[in-house]
Amino acid sequence: MRRTSRCAFVCLALFLNVGATHAKCKVTSGPLSFGPYDPLTGSMSSTSGVIAVSCSESPSPNVRVSATPSAVSGTFAPRRMRQTGGQETLAYNLYVDPGGNGVWGDGSGGTLTLSDNVQPGQSWIVTIYAKLPPGQDVTPGAYTDTISVVVEF
Repeated sequence: MRRTSRCAFVCLALFLNVGATHAKCKVTSGPLSFGPYDPLTGSMSSTSGVIAVSCSESPSPNVRVSATPSAVSGTFAPRRMRQTGGQETLAYNLYVDPGGNGVWGDGSGGTLTLSDNVQPGQSWIVTIYAKLPPGQDVTPGAYTDTISVVVEF
């Protein structure tokens, strides 16, 4: 019982930094949050978030969306979140599909990027999926990581 109540206070968040500037395109995103984590559940914790790209340029530009490695681990697999004010980490990853079959990255080392032609006046909504494996016994607290999103036009 002690472990279960201890884990109820683990709060997880990822911050996606969007780095796109273009006179005729706009990019927005927000943080991903796993919420409370309980390693005793035995099941994968999952969440998702979106990046929205809209352009007014004609003809429609081909837009590529990629991500950097974890700021904590410096790698794509596994990415890691660090406890605020501590040294403990939790492994997780970001995927381009809900099944977790393609790690989202910059195209290197087997990672995948996403691309599409963004039609003027329409938004391209990119869904990013995040998964956190069970069974990681950590100290309660807030765990965070920062990923930079690279949007190329």
